Amino acid sequence: MEMVPSEENQFVPKEGLFRSCRQSVIDEIKRISQIHNAAEEPRVLCIVQDTTSAKTVNERLTLNLPASTTLSRLYEDVAHKAGYVNGTFDLAWGNTSNMAPLEHNSEMSLSDSRFEPGGKKNFLQLTDKDGEQPQVASDESGAADSSGMDDSSQERFIGPLQRDGSAGGSGDYSSPSYSYSSILSKSETGYVGLVNQAMTCYLNSLLQTLYMTPEFRNALYNWEFEESEEDPVTSIPYQLQRLFVLLQTSKKRAIETTDVTRSFGWDSSEAWQQHDVQELCRVMFDALEQKWKQTEQADLINQLYQGKLKDYVRCLECGYESWRIDTYLDIPLVIRPFGASQAYGSVEEALQAFIQPETLDGPNQYFCERCKKKCDARKGLRFLHFPYLLTLQLKRFDFDYTTMHRIKLNDRMSFPEELDMSPFIDVEDEKSPQTESCTDSGAENEGSCHSDQMSNDFSTDDCVDEGICLDSTSSTDRALKPKSLLTFELFSVMVHSGSAAGGHYYAYIKSFSDGQWYSFNDQHVSKITQDDIRKTYGGSSGSRGYYSSAFASSTNAYMLIYRLKDPSRNAKFLAVDDFPEHIKSLVQKEKESEEQEKRQREIERNTCKIKLFCVHPVKMMMESKLEVHKDKTLREATEMAYKLMELEGVVPPDCCRLVKYDEFHEYLERSYEGEEDTPMGLLLGGVKSSYMFDLLLETRRPDQVFQPYKPGEVMVKVHVVDLKTETIGLPVSVRAYLNQSVTEFKQLIAQATGLSAETMRVVLERCYNDLRLLYVPNKTLKAEGFFRSNKVFVESSELTDHQVAFTDSLLWKLLDRHGNTIRLFVLLPEQSPGTLASRTLCQKAGEDSDGPLEGSKGNRKSVEAILEESTEKLKNLSLQQQQQQQQGSSASDSQKSSDTSDFEHIESPTQEADSNSSLCVAADSRELENRISASSEAEQQFGCEERSDSEVNNDRSTSSVDSDILSSSHSSDTLCNADSGPIQLANGLDSHSITSSRRSKAHEGKKETWDTAEEDSGTDSEYDDNGKSKAEAQYLYFRAEANSQDDAAWDTQKCLVVHVDKRLTLAAFKQNLEPYVGVPSSQFKVFRVYSNNQEFESVRLNETLSSFSDDNKITIRLGRALKKGEYRVKVFQLLVNETEPCKFLVDTVFAKGMTVRQSKEEVLPQLKEQCKLDLNIDRVRLRKKTWKNPGTVFLDYHVYEEDISISSNWEVFLEVLDDSEKMKSMSQLAILTRRWSPATMKLGPFQEVILESSSVEELKEKLSEMSGIPLENLEFAKGRGTFPCDISVLEIHQDLDWNPKVSTLNVWPLYICDDGAVVFYRDSREDPQELSEDERNELMKKESSRLLKTGHRVSYSPRKEKALKIYLDGGPVRDPGQD
Repeated sequence: MEMVPSEENQFVPKEGLFRSCRQSVIDEIKRISQIHNAAEEPRVLCIVQDTTSAKTVNERLTLNLPASTTLSRLYEDVAHKAGYVNGTFDLAWGNTSNMAPLEHNSEMSLSDSRFEPGGKKNFLQLTDKDGEQPQVASDESGAADSSGMDDSSQERFIGPLQRDGSAGGSGDYSSPSYSYSSILSKSETGYVGLVNQAMTCYLNSLLQTLYMTPEFRNALYNWEFEESEEDPVTSIPYQLQRLFVLLQTSKKRAIETTDVTRSFGWDSSEAWQQHDVQELCRVMFDALEQKWKQTEQADLINQLYQGKLKDYVRCLECGYESWRIDTYLDIPLVIRPFGASQAYGSVEEALQAFIQPETLDGPNQYFCERCKKKCDARKGLRFLHFPYLLTLQLKRFDFDYTTMHRIKLNDRMSFPEELDMSPFIDVEDEKSPQTESCTDSGAENEGSCHSDQMSNDFSTDDCVDEGICLDSTSSTDRALKPKSLLTFELFSVMVHSGSAAGGHYYAYIKSFSDGQWYSFNDQHVSKITQDDIRKTYGGSSGSRGYYSSAFASSTNAYMLIYRLKDPSRNAKFLAVDDFPEHIKSLVQKEKESEEQEKRQREIERNTCKIKLFCVHPVKMMMESKLEVHKDKTLREATEMAYKLMELEGVVPPDCCRLVKYDEFHEYLERSYEGEEDTPMGLLLGGVKSSYMFDLLLETRRPDQVFQPYKPGEVMVKVHVVDLKTETIGLPVSVRAYLNQSVTEFKQLIAQATGLSAETMRVVLERCYNDLRLLYVPNKTLKAEGFFRSNKVFVESSELTDHQVAFTDSLLWKLLDRHGNTIRLFVLLPEQSPGTLASRTLCQKAGEDSDGPLEGSKGNRKSVEAILEESTEKLKNLSLQQQQQQQQGSSASDSQKSSDTSDFEHIESPTQEADSNSSLCVAADSRELENRISASSEAEQQFGCEERSDSEVNNDRSTSSVDSDILSSSHSSDTLCNADSGPIQLANGLDSHSITSSRRSKAHEGKKETWDTAEEDSGTDSEYDDNGKSKAEAQYLYFRAEANSQDDAAWDTQKCLVVHVDKRLTLAAFKQNLEPYVGVPSSQFKVFRVYSNNQEFESVRLNETLSSFSDDNKITIRLGRALKKGEYRVKVFQLLVNETEPCKFLVDTVFAKGMTVRQSKEEVLPQLKEQCKLDLNIDRVRLRKKTWKNPGTVFLDYHVYEEDISISSNWEVFLEVLDDSEKMKSMSQLAILTRRWSPATMKLGPFQEVILESSSVEELKEKLSEMSGIPLENLEFAKGRGTFPCDISVLEIHQDLDWNPKVSTLNVWPLYICDDGAVVFYRDSREDPQELSEDERNELMKKESSRLLKTGHRVSYSPRKEKALKIYLDGGPVRDPGQD
């Protein structure tokens, strides 16, 4: 055998070399082929958000993978690109509430796992696994950047695809290359975060600070909880101890604080309350002191946090000093002194100002006990003792008395990492021979330290001092040593980001273990640098003077905590091995609890949760959620569903099965024959956050057999139509295939229904009354438009109806009527004349009705004189005309129910026969009805395939019309046809008696509203321009019966059930109701009742009923309906000087061509009758109303529709004048003025000023003449907002734009171009009244109450805050009288 040298210079067989080369070529060809195929197949774009760290939460990874990629491979690619170890993190869908992760080892492809290909974004979240952060991969395990990808990764096109015309892969979805090596995992920081319950960031910041304080944590660990003495749930120290143990030993990234807040006595609402972290510190320390009484930790808070200071007053004449010793837990440092424009630049400067004394002189002199007189004195504070843990509060929240708002001061204030406090102790203080201890008035807190700044705890041991600088050594030694004794090191900065209205707290804390600073921001913990700390100083670049704070950063330090540098006292954290025994037991207990929680989470992660439906034989359609472990078999899941749906004792277990179901399309997708032992995880496609399908627990009778449902089948609901009886049957379910022909489909229906396939006509309803006749034998169902769930109507008879065009056939008319008929409930008026049984057709609006109506007009004669009364008798249209008009019309099919109703007997109105009566009667006889056989009733009891879909799916085909529109001799059917002869009104009442009683009946304490959706800018009338009834143009189905439904609200009055074609106009609908109301349609109104029982009048008579749907309610009220050119108007009284300036008076009718004076003549008698207002027509005016604003004054000679635009449901103001009308011309301007008196802080009443022009000078002259203010001292301003332009007397003097520099009123900033504008004026010589703080607060309360009553916003009202409390007894004591 010939040998040749290989690459390693070793001899190998030549044949083996050739074989090796050939294999290499084949592998290379396969590799290139795979790359080509990967590029050809659809790709899935994945956007991955890393939520495991605060630094990565805003970063995104982009992967563009072939759709055939498996989930396990997806995990590998994400791990490689993110720099994590695979298996240490989870991936979950990012756009759903359910965070169930994707399976790690699943070989299911992305396309089968609900990933959408084709460039659509699939959002995923990278989360912790089992509460532990992912492990960062070492350099050996894989680099994070793209350069470290292996060849296979490159072949699979990880990352965005290159777009056309772009170089590289920086397309629309490209993401930057992040370096994940700098991301800190929990194991590197060593710390655990705290979960923010909602707004508990302030609590988290304080808890982390206390946890990072060695002295506090160690002392808390040394305290032992006695369960026999206290409930652990309400024990604050115990819950803090548990929390600290979890923070030190837990493997979770963040833990909950709910147990701690529960021990505070807080409920869930407290989590939504924002509080001050300094306030929480005080309250929690008080609670701990109470809980630790009579224990070793009783004085822990004082030992660690309490300091002492002296509040003194020293006489400057004799040197006598009175003083008092106070204790404090924190030192409040002012950011900016009151009234100053510059803030203190550093903490040292603020501390110096804190102890800077003030001089009491002049009226503030101090009464000296030694001098026995008032003397100049010096008042101030001196620090006697600094605590071991020094807390400084930077007072960034203040109150601005100019704007009456809370504000936050964002000025810069620097603070050192090491703070020397020795300059702030006066060591000579103890040597003064003049010093005495006293408690006279001179020792009150009147200096720079107010009671709301300090936590005062008055000490009884005035002469005893335990301070750091006041030990047993001499004063000389103390003066030499303070530098080394009083150096504090910063270890916690609590940061506030936001405004005075709200914000976010987090903490920067230095670890005493390694000296590293960390950011504790709720659940995120990360390392920070000194630069991050310096950014919390606040302030901005550059100087902006007084407003510098407004432009500064809103993120700044709020509380600083320092620890004394004393090696003898500085403690270290207790290690886990050094824990006391009770803490070791607690650690073990928490570890077991965490393991149990982890196991429970694992079960949850493997549980399939899917919607479950069941047609219960007794309870009808039921819905629930089935939760089953993915390893449970289908048989076990069926048993669980059987119990869940409460079928025990109703249906045998072997008569139930689970099938795949699509509730939206009401489609049974498939059954699972022979798969009873298959795991549910496999059947459902794995554990998912949501499924694109549901499950149905199907039942059958013992004598029935389940029908198999195969994938790919479509469901068809077949309704059999009987043309002879004109009925539509209940649906029968048939399953077919989309590739079946129409002929094969007819054979299938024939088997299910027993009809003849040869004469069968099949009509498919594709969508909402879109009817399609299937007449092409070889056409497939898919080509005809069939989908998953379909509805067809079939008819097979020997009638010649099939020989005519489908749209002209009786079948089409029957289906068209079926699809457009709705059921309405009509409530008749109580005062409706006659009884329901004896009513006959009322008088139509013809020549006979005009006479009596005219005689009853009374004071409305002027209206009728303007209107053209031209009406004719209604004429009948033939059935052929109706058929021509109906062609091409279509309307949306509304939801219908299938419940049948029993109706009371109603006597049909008598009708006279005419030339068209035979056609009308023939049309009336064609009614829909449902005949439910005994067999179908039995089938409804079981959920088999032949059950009623109205019960299973609420199928809209089986509507109330199907079951309620029955052929019966006692029903009253009309088709909008009128009689030719005059007909007597019901109960013998004539038109005059009905009309004359209208005024007393129509407004019987009922406020009528209108349907804003039906407002009409034009006119509405039941008559067209030729005076003919608009109902003549309609010839559609109408049928009414007495209502038998149990509705308590509708029992007191007679109610009709009306079946009507929704293409009927409102005018025709009203005329069909005439026999039941007992009055002509022009004498009653229709009100639509909505779900909240609000009623709105329907006034657009030319519109159809298409906006109505099944079972809508309608109320009929007596009252004259509008005629052509008439408008319904609501009249409101304008009361300019009342608290409520807008008062409703009456409803009336104005007509086109009517003058304003004629409308006043029309309204005044109504006001006298209904409102008891006897008004002089020359002392009332009408004016425009725009919401609550009075507008243009209408003059008597103005004509509606010519000079004044008017519309439906118009509103107008009626204003009563003190004297005759002064407005005579449209060129005049009516202004409402009001005087503001700063000296008395009061507003005068409104007074009207009539201007001849828009001149500012004329306005000022009129105001000067009216008020007596000299012209040169008169100032005015336009009011803001809606009438009456209310404003607080505390704001009006500075908030309004006084004395604008303009010469006319119709320019900016006034824009007074119409009547009704509000103008305030004042005397410039008056200065605002000086108010004390108490007077200002009292006035503020009064103004707040006044403005709230008028509905105006109180801009200075502070946000109502809930006081922060910790309840030692486990919960708040509620006052029974409180809500």
